[in-house]
Amino acid sequence: MKKIIVAFLGTVLFAACAEEVVKKPDNLISKDDMVKILHDLALLNANKSAAASDFENSGIDIMEYLYKTYQIDSAQFAQSDLYYASIPLEYQTIYKEVERRLTVQKDTLEDRGKRKNEEMRQASVRRQDSINALKDSLKVKKETPTLEKN
Repeated sequence: MKKIIVAFLGTVLFAACAEEVVKKPDNLISKDDMVKILHDLALLNANKSAAASDFENSGIDIMEYLYKTYQIDSAQFAQSDLYYASIPLEYQTIYKEVERRLTVQKDTLEDRGKRKNEEMRQASVRRQDSINALKDSLKVKKETPTLEKN
């Protein structure tokens, strides 16, 4: 009897997990577009927190900008986000891709910064070497005896 109850409960739980919690919206934003939108949203929010006064002065509304850029509306975005959130594995896949893209961008920018710093360091060394060479040549000129005419 216990085995039958356990099997029945297992079947009920399995059926409940397979059931759609949120109905798929007619105008569902594709997963690829959701990744792009959420990626841009993360970048814009980071930029906003880094330069808050610039955003306030510009009057840019991040969400309105994204809606216009991706030709969607707030309801479509909210419904699509809710739908994907109701499927945890899909939602996790979307956010992992957003995180991957942000990490790639961060690494690229850090590499550029390191290269730029190295170029500046090398230019500084070359400049200092030129100054030292010029100083040495001036010392040589001062130390060279001049012939006096009698």
